[in-house]
Amino acid sequence: MSLLQLFTATSATPYAWSLVLAGGSVVASIIPLGAARSASNFEMKDMAAPRAMFDRFPAWGKRASWAHQNSFEAFTLHAPAALLALIAVEHSGPLPAAAVIAALAHPAFRFAYIAAYVGNVPPARGLCWASGLLCSGILYSEGLKAFLGN
Repeated sequence: MSLLQLFTATSATPYAWSLVLAGGSVVASIIPLGAARSASNFEMKDMAAPRAMFDRFPAWGKRASWAHQNSFEAFTLHAPAALLALIAVEHSGPLPAAAVIAALAHPAFRFAYIAAYVGNVPPARGLCWASGLLCSGILYSEGLKAFLGN
């Protein structure tokens, strides 16, 4: 099975993968945050108030923390969109190609967003953030159109 077939095996597959990979981006955002904690001489006593460590983080570590927090925010917007598209496919049949592209592009934009945020590349970070948000909007739009019969 080719990589393309893995992500497009059925009409619903891209939306399921989008959901899984978007969740994976939230998990992946823990990696630079963990590195920031390590760089800040994390000790077991810090477990009593892990957020208090923030002031000890290097600049990139603070950005890692913000990227991690934003990953949760983005996931709470995208997950319902991916689920709506997944249910719409089962209800009404395949969605337009734009929805498939948006579903698969969103996680890629989120992984790039984390790298751009931690790496301090504001233009790329903003572009990735806006593009990911647009992808979620496309899924909401196409999913609703399918349910409303348009």
